[in-house]
Amino acid sequence: MDQKRLQQQLNFILEIDKEKNVFRQTHLSGGGRAENDAEHAWHMAVMMALLAEYADAEFDLARGMLMCLIHDIVEIDAGDTYAYDEKAKTTQNDREERAADRIFGLLPEDQGAKLRALFEEFDAGVTPEARFARAMDNLQPVLLNNANGGGDWRRHHVRRDQIEKRQIGTKRGSVSLYNLIEEIIDKNVSAGNIAPAAEARTPDKETEKGESDDIA
Repeated sequence: MDQKRLQQQLNFILEIDKEKNVFRQTHLSGGGRAENDAEHAWHMAVMMALLAEYADAEFDLARGMLMCLIHDIVEIDAGDTYAYDEKAKTTQNDREERAADRIFGLLPEDQGAKLRALFEEFDAGVTPEARFARAMDNLQPVLLNNANGGGDWRRHHVRRDQIEKRQIGTKRGSVSLYNLIEEIIDKNVSAGNIAPAAEARTPDKETEKGESDDIA
């Protein structure tokens, strides 16, 4: 047994336990406390396994689930960036790159490079695995917000056009799940949980990664 390698792996395992202390804006279903990043990542991974049949392209499930599980690890250092905080988003990439250098650097070089590559693949959102993982990242808070009576949407005065701008990434991974989200948005606009769009428009490109990190 390579004791140095094992110690590096154990150091990383203990370090990522800190993800449980990074709390998001989204609250648990039923109006409970705010969820943390680790819970969000676990939920995404389970969703990916259960909803894989709705992906628009075949993908490697195990690889995609691992991508879900590690995609927010950098927030241990970088913190969670609120989806509509434009000022915070200007520094998000730099903060997350520095965090990735440190955190993935705790692992043995081969494993650190593998996880860093998955993190960057998720960020790019190009491969089938990344597209569906990002769809899960967008869908998960929508489901929670809908289940808690739209409380987070109301609390932050979120508009329909803001949500739809972010959800174009979901459409790239699953048209079926994008249509489900549109139905949820319609229902919550009617209920007054989501404000009507500031002006009618159609999203024309996927939003930046920083906009997919929290309240959808």
